[in-house]
Order: sequence, then structure tokens, then C-alpha cells
Amino acid sequence: MTGDAVARTTEQCELGEGARWDARRSELLRVDILAGRIYRDKIIEDGVMLPVQNYHVPGTVGAVAPVADDEGWLLAAEQGFSYLRPDGELRPVADVAPAGTRMNDAACDPQGRFWAGTLAHDQRIGGGSLYRLDRTGNTELIMSGLTISNGLGWSPDGRIMYLVDTVPGVVHAFRFDPERGTISDDRVLVDVPAEVGGPDGLTVDAEGDLWVAIYGGGRVRRYSPDGELREELFIPAEQTTCCAFAGPGMHRLYVTTATEHWTDEQRLAEPGAGLVYAFDTDATGRPAAPFRPDPTWWATVIG
Repeated sequence: MTGDAVARTTEQCELGEGARWDARRSELLRVDILAGRIYRDKIIEDGVMLPVQNYHVPGTVGAVAPVADDEGWLLAAEQGFSYLRPDGELRPVADVAPAGTRMNDAACDPQGRFWAGTLAHDQRIGGGSLYRLDRTGNTELIMSGLTISNGLGWSPDGRIMYLVDTVPGVVHAFRFDPERGTISDDRVLVDVPAEVGGPDGLTVDAEGDLWVAIYGGGRVRRYSPDGELREELFIPAEQTTCCAFAGPGMHRLYVTTATEHWTDEQRLAEPGAGLVYAFDTDATGRPAAPFRPDPTWWATVIG
């Protein structure tokens, strides 16, 4: 069982997202997609978030990942991938998405490849895709015909990849080939009823349970590896966007929320929206898998 939601920030994000635990520095990473902001926070024993630094990049930023043997981060931003140095310098890596779309949620597989989804600016049906950035810098379109490609995760044994498509309200499960970085045998593991909300970001705990943020539903749903609903955690913010285990012991679940398309009056009326919340849980999370670039290629990126 879990405790009640506790607000851990006071600044309202427009589209808070992308919560990840960066084990290199013991920091919680997160983004505000539409504001183009990346946040770094320390977490102390009582779960309090202590701001370390935040960065502003041009345009949108969908997700952030730590880079192995490196001080910086890989971003899924605008229509491709970028490298962010600790001093804030931004260097392009690759553009992949067509005009009229932007990068959304992204995550690294256990082998260190970076997978990133997109959506169309008008969120049209079928306008989203899934891309993979390999360790050597090669990019590949893996899947098209999605609408809002969202949360990504892998089972603890690395043999199943999960992918959310928000508008149809489904969590896909694929057979994952660790050596080749390919997916097959697509099946719908979870179908979230429209009246509950739309599945958004997700994380997979050490036992294999999926924790899925429900956008428009003010909650996180916990599912077993076979798709059984085990628990619901309610949050005083309707636009629940992403979740990640973080902090000492990795037993606390941190949940980002949003105020997307809200007026200033709406934000003032609901000051709890757009904040980061935390729950004490009976589960143990896993840190974000880092991007593991080939050193020879990566040297050409970072200079």
C-alpha cells in the first residue's frame, strides 16, 4: 500500500514530464516540455526535493537521459536529439522527425540505446512515431501510425518493452531483442477506459509492476506484468503526466503534473496543479538506464 500524495514543489509547470532518477549524481531529472526547461533536484531522506539547477533550451524538450561515462545529458528535443552539457551548452546530435511534429517521451533500453516517440502538433490520429538512436549515432524509424507516443519501459529481465499511445488509451507490450534492439509480437497489455483518462508516462519497478500516470484522471495506476490493475494512487492535479521512483532506497514515487492549455486564472484557481508530488510506496524502483554511446562517435559530438 502507499501513502497520500505530498506536494514537493511549488512552481507550476505548463507540461511537467519526463521524471527520471539519474544515479550518477543521485538526482531527479524532469522537464517542462512546452517551456523548454530541464530540472535537476536532490532528494533527501524525508523525500524533500532540493533544487540543484535548471536549464532552458530553445523550443520544446520531451525527455532527458543521463549519459554513461559523461557529465551531460541526452535530450529528445524539438524534432530530434541533442546533448546538454552541465554548463548549459547545447549541441545537436540528429534530427529525425518531420515538420509539424515534436519529440515527446523517451527512455534508454538496458543496452544503452535511446528510444523516443513523437506526436503531431495538432495531435492528429496516426501522426506520431517511435525512433531509436543507436550507440553509434545511427537513427531509425521503428514504428509509425501512433498518435501520442508516450511512456516507455522495459521488464526487469529486459525481454519485454512497453510503449504507451495516449489517445487510443493503450499500453503496448512487445517482445524485445536485447542484442539487436528490435521489437516484435505487439500486443495490448492494458486498455485504459476513456472515462478514466489517458495513459501517459510510466515506470517499471524492480518486481516488474508498471506504474502508469493517467492524464486527465488525476491518478497513477499500478499494473502487474500481466496487465492486472493492482492499485490506484490519487493526485490533486487532473493532468497527471509521468512518474519515477527516486531518492534514498528508491521507495518513493515522484509524479509530475501539468496545466497544459490553462489560463492564468485557472492556474491561480488550482495552485496544486502543475506541481511534483511524491508517494511513499511498498515498491522499489530502478534508476534510469543511461545512454551508452560508442566513444569514437561520441567524441565527434562533444568535441
